[in-house]
Amino acid sequence: MIASIVGLAIIAIVATMIGAASGTAMSGGIWPVLLLIGYIGLPLAFVLVIVFMVVSTTRRRRIARDGER
Repeated sequence: MIASIVGLAIIAIVATMIGAASGTAMSGGIWPVLLLIGYIGLPLAFVLVIVFMVVSTTRRRRIARDGER
């Protein structure tokens, strides 16, 4: 899930740069959606990585604690 969000965000950023370089009007069509994906995608992936690390650490601690008993 994290990799797909990063991939989509990078593709959206590259498409936005190509569209801007070619002189396309960015106010209509799919461009606002691509801009939004580019702005939100990478920070969302960063938050998901942090959440994944916290959840996996908590799970490992719980398994280790249950193993001691």
